[in-house]
Amino acid sequence: MSVRRLAEDAVQPQGFAFSEENAAWAEMTIRKYPEGRQQSAVIPLLMRAQDQDGWVTKAAIEHVADMLDMPLIRVLEVATFYTQFQLKPVGTKAHVQVCGTTPCMLRGSEDLKAVCRKKIHAEPFHRNASGTLSWEEVECLGACVNAPMVMIFQDTYEDLTPERLEEIIDLFDAGRGEEVQPGPQNGRHLSAPIGGLTSLNGDYDDIIETQRRETGHGPAAGAPPQGAGGGAASTPPSDAGRPDTDAAETDPTIAAPGKAQDGNAVEGGEREESDELTAEAHAPEAGQTGGTRQGETGEAERDAAEVGQVSGDSPSAPTNTGGTMRRKEAAATDAVVPDVRLVPEDRTAGASLDLDKGGDYDRANTDQVGGDEIEGRRTGTSDESAGPVIHDHFDSEAEEKREAPQVGEKPADLLSQPQGEKDDLQKIRGIGPVIEGKLNDLGVFHYWQVAKWREVELLWIDDYLNFRGRAVREGWIEQAKELQGRSPDDAGDA
Repeated sequence: MSVRRLAEDAVQPQGFAFSEENAAWAEMTIRKYPEGRQQSAVIPLLMRAQDQDGWVTKAAIEHVADMLDMPLIRVLEVATFYTQFQLKPVGTKAHVQVCGTTPCMLRGSEDLKAVCRKKIHAEPFHRNASGTLSWEEVECLGACVNAPMVMIFQDTYEDLTPERLEEIIDLFDAGRGEEVQPGPQNGRHLSAPIGGLTSLNGDYDDIIETQRRETGHGPAAGAPPQGAGGGAASTPPSDAGRPDTDAAETDPTIAAPGKAQDGNAVEGGEREESDELTAEAHAPEAGQTGGTRQGETGEAERDAAEVGQVSGDSPSAPTNTGGTMRRKEAAATDAVVPDVRLVPEDRTAGASLDLDKGGDYDRANTDQVGGDEIEGRRTGTSDESAGPVIHDHFDSEAEEKREAPQVGEKPADLLSQPQGEKDDLQKIRGIGPVIEGKLNDLGVFHYWQVAKWREVELLWIDDYLNFRGRAVREGWIEQAKELQGRSPDDAGDA
């Protein structure tokens, strides 16, 4: 995507204002949008400004931003994003936009661009010497069937040859652009074939008469009644879906493995039967009531026999508590589930289970049955012992650091509160607001405290702050001694 910037300040006008007519149009356009959405008019207003001046000036962008109460950067974003906006001065009499997309390129748009380089300027977006003409290459202009083409202002000129484009450019440069008829330049009518219509080229009445003469009826007047009960189709059944019986592969007399016994039926009979089925399918209301007369299938009774239940759909079905599926389920349960794990069939919610009296349950299975609740409903458990685990914990560097002994020796002159006004420890290079707060929390408020530290105490402070030797490298003790010896004014200038 090309970089689009505003024109140089040297060519920018000092100000911008819509003409009286355009100002009224702009106000009416803004009122089209609901309250709070007036900024949606930014594109129409920029286009109107371009139509007025020929291009979008910086002053016009600022004017539109003020009208819509928009940040200037938002209007700039719109103007520089859409390539329909011209950001530099264009020809006062014609700005030629040459379509360079594939259809036009295949039909000669390169030759049209060569004409623009010859007649206007060697580079796009540059005006000719008199400032009357300019050109650029654009994407599809929407009339690919009439390629190649160009657009000059708001009109398109299609089916161009290089010679015809030269003539058009000369006419516009001479101020006679209105003499050029927009659209195809080779005599074509709109996008119709150059030689005229090859289909649908007669009057509608002539088409109807031709159909009546050839088929016996027209497309509508001679059609049979439509809707339910309209009768059979007016045309014979189509043979489009039937096999080509002239082919050797479709010869009905060929014997083949797996062929039905009556596979060698007479083709005429097969065709006759197919025609009867087709006719039945076209009968009134055919295919509209299918499936409404289905009787009982006996499926409900079979389901009841399988699971040992009485079907609600068939009250007369006998009760069977030992269906096939029940027997299979019982056999599978006996094979894999111990009795102590089972919940009694007759146990209901809220019933008590006395585990002290033995029976089929023991206390070791309170994970499965506990108290009055079945597993899945209870909220507590008596099994609180930890299961076997594998020790996979690895100490991090931070944990190792916390467990390591403290480096150095903790200073002995730490205070619970400052003695008088505390010093500005940020004067010491390497101490910022956060570090100063940590030192104050530790009990360090004055330069004299830092100046009295020994090296082992500074090492302890450095390790406490996790400074990795910075306090030692920065020489906090020496800095504190220097600041301690200065006057308050001098310390403030440090």
